[in-house]
Amino acid sequence: MAGMDTVITAGQVLPTPDSPLRDGAVLIRDGRIAAVGPRATVVDKASSMAMRWDFPAGTLMAGLFNTHVHLAFDASPEFLANQERATREELQAGAVDRLRKLLRSGVTTVRDVGDRDNLAVSVRAALAAADVVAPTLLAAGTPLTVPGGHCHFLGGAVTDDASTRKLIDRNATAGVDVIKVMASGGQITPGGAQMWESQFDERQLRMIVEHAASHGLPVAAHAHGADAIEACVDAGVATIEHCTWMTGPGGQTDRRDPVARRMVERGIAVCSTSSPSWRTMAERMGDDVAARVFGRLTWLEEHGVRLIAGTDAGLPGSVFDKPVAALELYESLGFSRTRILEIATVDSAQAVGLGDKAGRLAPGYRADLLVVDGDPLTDLAALAKVRRVMAGGRLAA
Repeated sequence: MAGMDTVITAGQVLPTPDSPLRDGAVLIRDGRIAAVGPRATVVDKASSMAMRWDFPAGTLMAGLFNTHVHLAFDASPEFLANQERATREELQAGAVDRLRKLLRSGVTTVRDVGDRDNLAVSVRAALAAADVVAPTLLAAGTPLTVPGGHCHFLGGAVTDDASTRKLIDRNATAGVDVIKVMASGGQITPGGAQMWESQFDERQLRMIVEHAASHGLPVAAHAHGADAIEACVDAGVATIEHCTWMTGPGGQTDRRDPVARRMVERGIAVCSTSSPSWRTMAERMGDDVAARVFGRLTWLEEHGVRLIAGTDAGLPGSVFDKPVAALELYESLGFSRTRILEIATVDSAQAVGLGDKAGRLAPGYRADLLVVDGDPLTDLAALAKVRRVMAGGRLAA
């Protein structure tokens, strides 16, 4: 616990997923990792009064990331109506409960990429004031969109450069960590742009990126359309959400190799937003469309584009407490379990600006830890067998 030494030993420790350590340990002091290594070496560094937990048949690793959630949504079929009719107090209580589910399932860092009235920022402040153990929460606040555009009901419709800058300023003042822009249409907004249709052009996106940068903020871009993706890459966004390369109805796509190469050159990451219910989605899409939609992840990986973990939690079927179910999509595509764990920890941390603070077990890093029964490097389902979760060196309730 924070304020005293805690030693956790395990049959396997993963400082990073590609560096497994047998019979290892981690020393936690004042909310941070003080030492990682062989059991005897770490135990010798702890105080004589240290609290100690032993998991001889378990794996100790960094906590997972979910870089694409919507805490304002409840994952039910009526999620939009429920969000719109809820009071501020009900929205906040719901968001706190969803964060608790995320944490208990092993997710210690969460990025909310769109709410209304800066819900995530206020939830974060309330949890800090109450000294509640919670995941690290990054917030985007109100996403930028066009009148009647994707997620306009969250209050972020802008009409020109001036109103765009004003909303960015307002979000920055509220304390967001990232600016979200709906670069293309989306499937949950009746009457708005189609998923493959662009809502902002490259000039507008470049202006958004530059104005966000004036506040020290990166930009996350919702982009399904191939044209929107290319415009986002050339404008210099930090992450592209979804990145499905759509060009028309019926699953038409156009993956663009030169654009993928520019992503790699510019360090732009892609969040797959793979839902825990991806199998059901695949059945609805049909084999051909599903192969194109999900196959883009293998294609991006082959190009060297950084992939990061996110589930679009809050949308129907995308629940907050089954991160393993979402990660199994990668396994079905042939990704190694080591690589899947890297996507969910090290790479996600790097992409959201926390690569020097979280995502691995290393001295000086925040003590965000997950202990599971078994070995997720040989059986990914072990990630669901959670024994302990710590956030900032404090045990999740």
